[in-house]
Amino acid sequence: MTSEIIEIDDRKFVPADQLPIPEWTSVLNERPQPILTLKDDDLFLLTDTFGNIGGSSDEGRSSGLGLFCHDTRFLNRLELQLDGRPPILLSSTAEKGFVLSVLCTNPRLDDRIPAETIGIKRELVLNGGLFEEIEIANYSTESVEFELSLSFGADFIDLFEVRGFGRNQRGTVLRRLPHEAHEVDDVESFVAVDESGQSPIELTLAYQGLDGTILESRIDFVHYQPDALKGYTALWQLKLQPHEKQTFGYRLQPLSSGRPVSRVSAPMTLSQAKAAELAEEQHWRSQVTQIRSDKNTFNRVIERAEQDVYLLRQTFGKNKALSAGVPWFSTLFGRDSIIAASQTLLLDPQIARETLTILAHYQGKTDDEWREEQPGKILHEIRFGEMARCQEIPHTPYYGTVDATPLWLMLYAEYFSWTADYETLDRLWNNALAAMDWVDRNLKETGYLSYQRKSKRGLDNQGWKDSGNCIVDRKGRMAQGAITLCEVQGYVYSAKIRLSQIARMKKRIDLADRWEEEARDLKVRFNRDFWMEDQDFCALALDGDGNPVDSITSNPGHCLQLGIFTPEKAYSVAERLRAPDMFNGWGIRTLSSLSPAYNPMGYHVGSVWPHDNALIAIGLRSLGLIDQALELCKGLLDMTRHQPYQRPPELFCGYDRTDDNEPVQYPVACTPQAWATGSVFQLVHMIVNLVPDAPGNCLRVIDPALPESLNYLALKNLRVGPTLLDLEFERSGSSTSCRVSKKRGNLRVVIEA
Repeated sequence: MTSEIIEIDDRKFVPADQLPIPEWTSVLNERPQPILTLKDDDLFLLTDTFGNIGGSSDEGRSSGLGLFCHDTRFLNRLELQLDGRPPILLSSTAEKGFVLSVLCTNPRLDDRIPAETIGIKRELVLNGGLFEEIEIANYSTESVEFELSLSFGADFIDLFEVRGFGRNQRGTVLRRLPHEAHEVDDVESFVAVDESGQSPIELTLAYQGLDGTILESRIDFVHYQPDALKGYTALWQLKLQPHEKQTFGYRLQPLSSGRPVSRVSAPMTLSQAKAAELAEEQHWRSQVTQIRSDKNTFNRVIERAEQDVYLLRQTFGKNKALSAGVPWFSTLFGRDSIIAASQTLLLDPQIARETLTILAHYQGKTDDEWREEQPGKILHEIRFGEMARCQEIPHTPYYGTVDATPLWLMLYAEYFSWTADYETLDRLWNNALAAMDWVDRNLKETGYLSYQRKSKRGLDNQGWKDSGNCIVDRKGRMAQGAITLCEVQGYVYSAKIRLSQIARMKKRIDLADRWEEEARDLKVRFNRDFWMEDQDFCALALDGDGNPVDSITSNPGHCLQLGIFTPEKAYSVAERLRAPDMFNGWGIRTLSSLSPAYNPMGYHVGSVWPHDNALIAIGLRSLGLIDQALELCKGLLDMTRHQPYQRPPELFCGYDRTDDNEPVQYPVACTPQAWATGSVFQLVHMIVNLVPDAPGNCLRVIDPALPESLNYLALKNLRVGPTLLDLEFERSGSSTSCRVSKKRGNLRVVIEA
């Protein structure tokens, strides 16, 4: 039998089914383990608390663990054993976000080695690839001998497959030919040669996709080469003298057609990788606003959020934006990246500039039903895995979002208010005009911005609540037809008001007058058509027939800060959101607990989302409802303090807060997640209430209000336009004072306290 031999970079491969190899038996504990997360730019790693990745066969497909890059899993097994036994865990941490540290020891190894004789330190680092070093120490007074093994596996499946999307066909898993078989064309004779047990020192796992792309996980061992390779398991026969230590390690680099997949250049060693990450993080931290208080618990939340913003920065072309969240949404999103960029303007305005630039690059240029692309439209999501490359999913990019385009316009104006960056304003002006044209074209039919799925593999719901069952009326029935969400109309209103101001500055009086008139008309119609008189509340949406979808939800809370409500309606919405069926003590639910569709574990039908609540808190603050905003802030911060690493999750369950319970985790929430992380900074912004006007060379600080848990808060290195500021806030009783402690620039600061 003959088989085509695939060659790349002097490496030769054959289909795996032509070269069977025995698999090293897994001994991982089948009980669920907490998951540790590492992230570095476009790479992320999910392991159990041992630093292992389970799933040696089909089990691995259902497990979310692994090393991922560009929507592909490059490692689905990583398992450490001693004499074929699992170690005993002592401790582990992923506190730094790109470094995982594990301490283990040995179980009893027959009669030769008592338990807890051998110390095992594992350190894993991400930086353009995966690096691991394992230190083995003998704490016995006698020498010990045992076998150390590391098993690897790579299935190269698409992230959408991990999430449960089915495929009719996959590519081909490959085996690399050993050196002695490089000239052998007949696979049967090659297999016979391989049975001798000889294997190459370099370990390569490979796969050929349906598009012909060759993917590799290339593993190079450092310190000590393995004594043997059995399949994809490296073996070391160790003999350690009393108190002797030895270090083992490897470097794994994901490759595509022989080139690195990650946009980060991988160094050669773990120490170099760690040093590079620490240096980059330190440099970034030195450039952004430093936020600290007199309370360590609050500072830990802030420090974690700062670190997660750093971790979530991901390269797209020549710029970086915040990827939406690990593991499922570790890529560029329109809505998510925009909202997170807005939330973090106080921390780092550069994130907003680069996010605007990246999204402008991908702005829709043609009509494409499969991708739901239209000229001027801002994308929903982009993917780079095999399923996207083979057009099995429309994410190249996919444009099925109704709100990303007006949100982009809002961020465009908001960024300018913070920075007075005329270069970016002018460079993206045509993109802004195209975005507004898209909004206007879609307003023509009903006067409102709505959505209805066009792509057969697109999203049914295309607002921020995009699960299939979330747009329900008060009886729990699904809304039908084109959906017109309330908050989206608020975004359109805000975009037109803000862009009219920019148009007036650019001497486009025709546009300014038109957009202002359209905004005023929209406001009148919105307050008429969306208002439910019997509930004194705003409808979630209008259905395809123009009838209100009359459930009580959190969505109208997004409109509070946008100015689209009349004052009396805004206050009515604010008051209703504080009722017990909405506010659970930690935050405001996505759907009233009185609704027949309510499910405290439902993704958008009863859960609580930090970003949703932070937007509402800002809205409450804009209405002067400071106590209510601070109450919401307290609930969110209390919730965050209960989370692993004080990291706010994407969402949590809607169960009521009581004296003896903690917030209930949503089972598969992303963490870290961009707009959950950003909510921390949005709450800080709410507390200090800054109103930047960089084009007017002015910053207003309006009635700042520290919560009772804080007496002092400092913002250092705050950037407004070209000026750097240090602001200090102090609470005395119910009042908070503000002073400018340092200023580098000529910005005028007006304190209205």
